[in-house]
Amino acid sequence: MSGIDAHFMLRRGDFMLEATFQTPASGVTALFGPSGCGKSTLLNCIAGLEPAARGTLRVNDELWQDSELRVFVPAHRRRVGYVFQDAGLLAHLSVRGNLEYGMRRALRVRSRATFSRTVEWAGIGPLLGRRVQGLSGGERSRVAMACALLRDPVMLLMDEPLAALDARSRAELLPFLERLRDELPIPVLYVSHAIDEVARLADHLVNLEPGRVVAHGNLREMLTRLDLALARSDEAAAILDATVAGYDEQFQLALLAFPGGRLAIPQQRLPEGTAVRVRILARDVSLSLEHHRNTSILNIFPVRVLEITEDRPAQAIVKLDASGASLLARVTRRSVHSLGLGPGAEIYAQIKSVALLR
Repeated sequence: MSGIDAHFMLRRGDFMLEATFQTPASGVTALFGPSGCGKSTLLNCIAGLEPAARGTLRVNDELWQDSELRVFVPAHRRRVGYVFQDAGLLAHLSVRGNLEYGMRRALRVRSRATFSRTVEWAGIGPLLGRRVQGLSGGERSRVAMACALLRDPVMLLMDEPLAALDARSRAELLPFLERLRDELPIPVLYVSHAIDEVARLADHLVNLEPGRVVAHGNLREMLTRLDLALARSDEAAAILDATVAGYDEQFQLALLAFPGGRLAIPQQRLPEGTAVRVRILARDVSLSLEHHRNTSILNIFPVRVLEITEDRPAQAIVKLDASGASLLARVTRRSVHSLGLGPGAEIYAQIKSVALLR
């Protein structure tokens, strides 16, 4: 299969990592889980930086590691671009010097045209002559990503690249990461414990708990799986793919079409036809047996109950189908009882708030 097929086992003191997962051949796969669960260790296994790790690793059908066959491609021979949390730039070199050093480490010769395209793509042309000590956090991150890409990688590994940045630098870098996701024809493994980053950037999710992968798959499906802790967290949410369908000039509302209907959200005008991604928190969805007209809630859609699971002593999580799009609602167990909810029930979802992730 194309993409990444990995199985690793690694013991370090009292910690044991056992992780098996597959990813697509392109797009962003988030390695998500709490601090200390093994996300960065797993990334290092893939990079070849954990020679004590046993298991197998195939990348685009090429065997990089097989402990039983005694195959182990060393780190310097793996075509991997690695972006660390602290950027990992060489302080004694200029930005240009760091980029040229990255090119020299590529396993294939890179042209000056490739250098120029990468610099332009990363928007770092004005920085080439500067020393890295004088760069902002966001600038350092973009230079680090350009260095990684100039290594001609077949995959890109990113270990919490936004964790050390302030809010302004994060906001500047996120659109750049979205371009990376949309335009880069190789898989990106992105380590994070911030679900808002994952919701905005990822297409695929590997969910880790301490020492093990509990599930992996399409992001939208994973977030709404009631058997996973993600759907029972305070930030439980569904991700919807929508298209800008129009604009309400009078009330300054963007109209977003998705399989279940049209969402109206406060937003500046966006070009019609633009593909967008929205996030709807489970706590922002209420349920009703009727379509109420006299209400301040703008977004009300017919839905069908798919599944219900109890969550905490007084609450429940309800998974809903809106004409093929999945939603979650967190309601009280009393509401489930009083509304007579069960799988197959036809009801209405009232969405109080929608976050546009672009």
